[in-house]
Amino acid sequence: MNARPQAWFAQARSDLDLAQLACRNGFLAQACYFASQAAEKALKSALLELGLEPPHTHVLGDLLQRLQVAGLDTAALQTLPLKSLSRMGITSRYPIDATPPAELFDRDETDQAIAVAAAVIAAIEALDRQPG
Repeated sequence: MNARPQAWFAQARSDLDLAQLACRNGFLAQACYFASQAAEKALKSALLELGLEPPHTHVLGDLLQRLQVAGLDTAALQTLPLKSLSRMGITSRYPIDATPPAELFDRDETDQAIAVAAAVIAAIEALDRQPG
C-alpha cells in the first residue's frame, strides 16, 4: 500500500477501535456509526490503492461495486450485510421523529455492526497481501 491508501486504512482501524470502545461503554449508536465509518474507509482505501478516487458516498454497496468493476476479487465481501451497516451510518446520528439514536440500537446489532466492519477490514487487508 502506498501512503494515501495506507492513511485511509489506518483510519479505518482507528474507527473500528473507537467503535469497540464506544460499545464497551454503552454508547451503542456511536459504536454503530464508527463501525460504518471503519468499513467505508477500508473500502475507500482499496479504491485508492487501485489508483481510483473514491466517490463521496457512504453507501458501502456502491463502494463494493466499484471494486468489482475494477477487477478486484470481492467474494469475501459479498456475503456481508453491508446494506444494514450503511443504514446505520445515518440512523446512528440523527433522530427519527422523536426518537434519539441512543434509543435505536441494542447490543446484538451493535456487536454485529462491529463484526461486519472488522470483516471488511480483514478482507481488504487480505486483498492487499495477495500477489499481483
